[in-house]
Amino acid sequence: MNYKKLGNTDLDVSTICLGTMTWGEQNTEAEGFEQMDFALDQGVNFWDTAEIYSVPPKEETFGNTEEIIGNWFEKTKKRDKVILASKVCGPMREYVRGGGNQFGKKNITEALEGSLKRLKTDYIDLYQLHWPERKANFFGKLGYEHTDDGEWTKFEDVLENLKKFIEEGKIRYVGLSNETPWGLSKFLEISKEKNLPRMLSVQNPYNLLNRSYEIGLAEMSVREQAGLLAYSPLACGYLSGKYRNNQLPKGSRIERDGDFWTRYNKPNSGKAVDAYYEIAKKYKLDLAQMCLKFLEIQPFVTSVIIGATTMEQLKTNIESVNINLTKEIINEINEIQKIYPNPCP
Repeated sequence: MNYKKLGNTDLDVSTICLGTMTWGEQNTEAEGFEQMDFALDQGVNFWDTAEIYSVPPKEETFGNTEEIIGNWFEKTKKRDKVILASKVCGPMREYVRGGGNQFGKKNITEALEGSLKRLKTDYIDLYQLHWPERKANFFGKLGYEHTDDGEWTKFEDVLENLKKFIEEGKIRYVGLSNETPWGLSKFLEISKEKNLPRMLSVQNPYNLLNRSYEIGLAEMSVREQAGLLAYSPLACGYLSGKYRNNQLPKGSRIERDGDFWTRYNKPNSGKAVDAYYEIAKKYKLDLAQMCLKFLEIQPFVTSVIIGATTMEQLKTNIESVNINLTKEIINEINEIQKIYPNPCP
């Protein structure tokens, strides 16, 4: 396994992060346990979850994934072996604390206490804001359209709330998710001016069908030591190749919840996937491993968050750290990016 520092800390996190959002929906608790056992044995010490998981988010499955992780901690007594990340959701449906903004003192405190209880732990290593309260084009969307409607918790107040949790020992570090360059820059600016907790990471989508992070945020991640935790690295499975030629594997997330996972089901996405598949085939590489490795080696990436529903997928994804991408392969990948720069708008 490979490791990188989390932000400007001395904490070494594996460059493969175990994503967990399928546990309690597509995966049973027993399967989640098996994944955690295997991942830890392979040196994956960084796990990511969220209070709204399982996904797709539903009231009846809210918190399910955290409960599964907590049960594993209770059973194995290995909490100290894991660098654990979780998230408080932004404005959500009514079933989450009445809906509306979530980063005010009352709601964020309730969210954290709920996560700690479900996770059966006294602390969370990295606590993230799942998406902004303000109107922003997250999930990799381009073409910002400004609106002045709505209110959100002041950045300074959010950081003050998070500082309190750090002082209480309930969280160690803080990060962002689905954030923009402006959002990250404001948090960093205010934390420096007011001596408040510093955002150490940004968890945004990044994959060969969506390289929007490279525009603006990549430079900030390097210069400010607030690296990317890349989620959806295989574009909801499209970059594994399993949906090529109109295939729809039984039990896959697209087969199960196709109306929810529409982000990468676009006219040019199939053409781009086919082009990347040909590169992998040419160099005798597994397509998924090639796509994951390309992300891992980027200087602005701290860790790549994988999500697997089978042990075979998990093993393939973790083993991506062991392959080598030559300059020739990287150049060919970038040539496809020029042809399909934004196949999933």
